[in-house]
Amino acid sequence: MNFNAIVFDLDGTLVHSSPDLHAAAVAMLGDLERDPVTLQQVTSFIGNGVPKLVERCLNATGGVPDDGGQAALASFSTHYSRDPVRLTQPYPGVMALLEMLDKAGAALGICTNKPEAAAYQVLQGVGMAGTSDRPLFGAVVGGDTLPVRKPDPAPLHHTLAQLGGDRALYVGDSETDAATARSSGLPFALYTGGYRKTPVNELPHDFAFDHFSELQDWLATRLVQPAV
Repeated sequence: MNFNAIVFDLDGTLVHSSPDLHAAAVAMLGDLERDPVTLQQVTSFIGNGVPKLVERCLNATGGVPDDGGQAALASFSTHYSRDPVRLTQPYPGVMALLEMLDKAGAALGICTNKPEAAAYQVLQGVGMAGTSDRPLFGAVVGGDTLPVRKPDPAPLHHTLAQLGGDRALYVGDSETDAATARSSGLPFALYTGGYRKTPVNELPHDFAFDHFSELQDWLATRLVQPAV
């Protein structure tokens, strides 16, 4: 397998973001005068977008209100957008990998179920955005970019269409990411240190790694120049 485009999930893959998501969830539940959820609970709720995370928090603390959770979703979004990177950090080895891929000329993209604006905030906040005239990622597709979210293949296909790479690898950490890669027909590299709940051997993947230095070594001989 050779690649000229690498697309990454964000939460649980490039960044450990559950502490900030947990803080926003606790603040949201406080607005509703509900008991807080734990960090472990919120981590288990990540993967299907913010609306589903909020819904799971509500179900864990008494159920979804009559408004369908819209006020709770607005509250969560307000709290999270104020400072989405106070506690969020890149996983070890991520920055070195991205630097290597950038120097090698690989087309890089993000395909996440996090809202697109929040994804940009996180990338900027942790130093992954690049510069305005030379962004590190040629495409950032969020959970609200299209009418559908992962594991529907459309967001990943949309990311690749923007990048222009014709030999792509998708990198993620979860059941949703594995299903997205399969539905899109792309090779999948699984980061085992993220927010997955299923054993590694039960998720389809082409390469599994515990540290991003392992992915860097694996990709070092598998990169080709993007088609012009």
